[in-house]
Amino acid sequence: MDFSTIRNLISRYCAGEENWVDSRTVYIGHKVPPPGAEAYIPQRYPDNRIISSKYTFWNFIPKNLFEQFRRIANFYFLIIFLVQLIIDTPTSPITSGLPLFFVITVTAIKQGYEDWLRHKADNAINQCPVHVVQHGKVVRKQSRKLQVGDVVLVKEDETFPCDLILLSTSRDDGTCFVTTASLDGESSHKTYYAVQDTKAFNTEEEVDTLQATIECEQPQPDLYKFVGRINIYLDRDEPIARPLGSENLLLRGATLKNTEYIYAVAIYTGMETKMALNYQSKSQKRSAVEKSMNAYLIVYLCILISKALINTVLKYVWQADPNRDEPWYNQKTETERQRHILIRAFTDFLAFMVLFNYIIPVSMYVTVEMQKFLGSYFISWDDEMFDEELGEGALVNTSDLNEELGQVEYVFTDKTGTLTENNMEFIECCVDGHVYVPHAICNGQIMSGASSIDMIDSSPSAESKEHEELFFRALCLCHTVQVKEEETVDGIKRGIHQGKATSFYISSSPDEVALVEGMKRLGFTYLRLKDSHMEIQNREDEIERFELLEVLNFDSVRRRMSVIVRSNSGELYLFCKGADSSIFPRVISGKVDQVRARVEHNAVEGLRTLCVAYKKLSREEYEQVCHLLNSAKLALQDRDKKLAEAYDVIERDFILLGATAVEDRLQDKAADTIESLHKAGMKVWVLTGDKMETAAATCYASKLFRRNTQILELTTKRTEEQSLHDVLFDLSRTVLRQHGSMTRDTFSGLSGDFQDYGLIIDGATLSAVMKPAQEGSGGGGNYKEIFLEICRNCSAVLCCRMAPLQKAQIVKLIKASKEHPITLAIGDGANDVSMILEAHVGIGIMGKEGRQAARNSDYAIPKFKHLKKMLLVHGHYYYIRISELVQYFFYKNVCFIFPQFLYQFFCGFSQQPLYDTAYLTLYNISFTSLPILLYSLIEQHINMDILKRDPSLYRDIAKNSLLQWPIFVYWTFLGVFDAVVFFFGAFFLFDNTTFTSNGQLMATNTQMMFGNWTFGTLVFTVLVFTVTLKLALDTHYWTWINHFVIWGSLLFYVIFSLLWGGIIWPFLNYQRMYYVFMQMLASGPAWLSIILLVMVSLLPDVVKKVLCRALWPTTTERIQNADKLYKGHLSEFTPLSSLHAPPVRGRGGNEGQNHTHRRSDSSPPKKVMYTHWGGGPNYCTFRSFLPFGENPRLSGVGYAYTAPGPETSV
Repeated sequence: MDFSTIRNLISRYCAGEENWVDSRTVYIGHKVPPPGAEAYIPQRYPDNRIISSKYTFWNFIPKNLFEQFRRIANFYFLIIFLVQLIIDTPTSPITSGLPLFFVITVTAIKQGYEDWLRHKADNAINQCPVHVVQHGKVVRKQSRKLQVGDVVLVKEDETFPCDLILLSTSRDDGTCFVTTASLDGESSHKTYYAVQDTKAFNTEEEVDTLQATIECEQPQPDLYKFVGRINIYLDRDEPIARPLGSENLLLRGATLKNTEYIYAVAIYTGMETKMALNYQSKSQKRSAVEKSMNAYLIVYLCILISKALINTVLKYVWQADPNRDEPWYNQKTETERQRHILIRAFTDFLAFMVLFNYIIPVSMYVTVEMQKFLGSYFISWDDEMFDEELGEGALVNTSDLNEELGQVEYVFTDKTGTLTENNMEFIECCVDGHVYVPHAICNGQIMSGASSIDMIDSSPSAESKEHEELFFRALCLCHTVQVKEEETVDGIKRGIHQGKATSFYISSSPDEVALVEGMKRLGFTYLRLKDSHMEIQNREDEIERFELLEVLNFDSVRRRMSVIVRSNSGELYLFCKGADSSIFPRVISGKVDQVRARVEHNAVEGLRTLCVAYKKLSREEYEQVCHLLNSAKLALQDRDKKLAEAYDVIERDFILLGATAVEDRLQDKAADTIESLHKAGMKVWVLTGDKMETAAATCYASKLFRRNTQILELTTKRTEEQSLHDVLFDLSRTVLRQHGSMTRDTFSGLSGDFQDYGLIIDGATLSAVMKPAQEGSGGGGNYKEIFLEICRNCSAVLCCRMAPLQKAQIVKLIKASKEHPITLAIGDGANDVSMILEAHVGIGIMGKEGRQAARNSDYAIPKFKHLKKMLLVHGHYYYIRISELVQYFFYKNVCFIFPQFLYQFFCGFSQQPLYDTAYLTLYNISFTSLPILLYSLIEQHINMDILKRDPSLYRDIAKNSLLQWPIFVYWTFLGVFDAVVFFFGAFFLFDNTTFTSNGQLMATNTQMMFGNWTFGTLVFTVLVFTVTLKLALDTHYWTWINHFVIWGSLLFYVIFSLLWGGIIWPFLNYQRMYYVFMQMLASGPAWLSIILLVMVSLLPDVVKKVLCRALWPTTTERIQNADKLYKGHLSEFTPLSSLHAPPVRGRGGNEGQNHTHRRSDSSPPKKVMYTHWGGGPNYCTFRSFLPFGENPRLSGVGYAYTAPGPETSV
């Protein structure tokens, strides 16, 4: 072994080495390369086992316990439980241990069951049979036994077992067709290519003779990127090197289609496959409610410690008198007397902590988890969010963020496929300034109705004719469309038309299909790609063949794609199509001005435009291009960068041919949804990669911008004219001129006294704004703050020409601003995933750009319009329910434990429990848990229809308003007041006592036995009834389930107490509760006192509710009152504007109407009658007004949203 081999070994295995290459060598069929080649270095790779499970049989218990005790509440209760075991505490360890055991067990069972399902799915995949070529024969083995280097045979409709490099196929041209639906949701057929030098190896014996190695990068998760090369050893000494890219890589999980069989070699297996690397869990998102819960928990922990501290101090103050410290009936032992006072004090402090620890509600966490998990099914079960076309409803990928849907302040949305349908229709094309419309021209004949359209002259010049045909040929050749014939797609037999076979097109891009179909309607038909030749049929029905030499694939950075073809006459052409911004700078001739004018005209109408250009290549130029591309493709390091540089050199000096216009229609009810989000107080930002004019037209059509919106531009065009610094300060002065430093957040987003602003910014300017301040640049670092200040004062923002990463940067910037608003991102494509992961709530749309967005999101919905119900109804309900659940849990635990604190003042701080052990244990688990869980699942404080009709109700719960500190303090003081009533009410009932004839102590005014268990049971009975009835008072939506659970819980408490105290239980070492409950209920005054104490406890809350509703009602309360008045029919006929508090007088109501005419509008714009009423013009709508609430007014801008009334047409 020579030194170079040793050096290679060291550099390969020592990651710290500077020249370490991050690549692997795969030996096809595990064959050693011939002598003289690179040294054979066998490498170890994982087997093909997929492991998506979290636990094994052996580590489940320790690992699960470790994870659960990382939660602070569980860890706290574990410490309390251990303290109870170690020291002599007043309560049994069972009182802490049982609730903790219940919580831990329920969570462990849930997580264990979910993991068992994952194990089951893994085993099904790992034991799947695969066919492997060994010694010239095909053998069957389990998928998990597959190794890197194995040659695999895959047949049609089979799924690839691991990541494979395609060697050969049953097709002569070495191609195969694949669907990647399970990876990214794209059902379109994609073409993959075998290595040119191995595509002839078509049998097992031939494949077995192949000697080759593959050098490629180490596994990485990007599905669309792969860099490698194959070295094929033939008879000659030097191996043939060929580049490998993503077009040669078949990914695990994809399915083989329209190809009989393929041979391929495994290069990534098991957990190193790209699919497995994409399993990585997303970063944990936490809701605002969970943060509030943790804050409250810390406050209650402080209250608990202060209570224990106060009692410990007072105990030693009380025991300063020796007679109290050591009474004659309770003498201390010698050991106790010798113990140091600090140790005794610390032990007492821990004992008090244990006694009062129930103020921290451990069961709240399990109740919240159950509420989120069960509550998430309401989204999945919602029929209104089911899409018939897709056959799917909404999906919930995480239930942890349900309530966050009710707190959204910023909505970031993609445009294509989210606001629009991503269903492209070819509208027109423009060649040298002449416009062609498919319906107006067919096979070269001008059709009737086309006279108004600028058509080609009846006798075009030779140059025009040549350019026209070149343009059509360019669009028939410059694409990656596949032709399918008589193919069953989605269960429907396509391709049979009137008894003869017809073809149809499939592509991963809807734009390309629209363009090729548009050309077909204009007389040029793309037929097929066969043996590297593309065939097209021209207007004279002649077949033209072009040899496809190179494809320069589209990418989002270049925003263009090119092909190099050779015609039958031997001429070489480079055809290029792409965005206008990437084509115009590279054009040297052609009618640029006419084409640019048409492109801008179409963009303003909201159409998607592409420009087409070409250049002829000489043989020398072509050879130079081949050399450039091959050297870039063979590079293992920085291949993408080298390819980009090569493309940049090749794609220049074009002759402009023309441009196309394709329409992407707005989704159904997209405009209504955006309008509702605005009225709910949310700011909507559109983030798109489209050009400014197209995106702006869509924004007008979707009512993001209105006719009276003043548009502010922060674009490259403007920053070229004046510096970025000046532009930003100009815009800042403009938006702040009217209302000083006050931001729009202070006011209603629809308030008419303020000018409505809309901001448009492009990707290049955003990069400049986000750039960190350079040393010595005056004030450059403040750009972000100024930009944010401008955005805060704009009702809508459009960001165009955005790269995927910039979308995430925008979301991050807003998230990190000083208000820390809750953000939501919604998109449908892979380019939206980074934005979806960055936002507080990510929503994916099950669109045509694949399912990457839906897979990576927290929630997935079929259409953009479903966002309205998800936020305004589901989000509203979830937040209302969980905020009540959290506040109620803390309230009922204060009611529960504060009497225990007061009791210590009457028992010499002896740590005597007030309640029996059974009551301490079951209070949170059984007696009071079910009613609040059910409330948090089905409560509807306002009718669902009203929430949809009046989006402004969403503002009532904005900014976590129901979990603010003043409300938390109110609930805490209410709990303290109720606890004082329970304790002292019961205490005064036992004020006068007398001895009975048998020596028992009897309360004279209630005729009850007087003892601490009777006293504690009376307090506990009043407590259970009060907290349950408090929840009943808060319930607005009553069903038989509510009645059953609330009254059933109280009945269960009574029956349990009768059984617990009515039987002598043999397993108990004490019988202190025997007959206590029955003897208490035998007293008539006790019944009366329970009823009186419950009523007194509930009185302050009732009075507060009545006064607030009468004097300072919120919008929600007005609507609740009205709904009760009209017996639940409010949503059918009431003008909701009459129920709102008087708003600031709105401006004239041009808002909401948009006369941007789009070609796809089937009906002409309506004429609407205007009327003047109190100032500016308002659209006048007519509806019945009801005689309550404020004076009814017209629903104009500045008032609450009302459902549209009948328009009066002129």
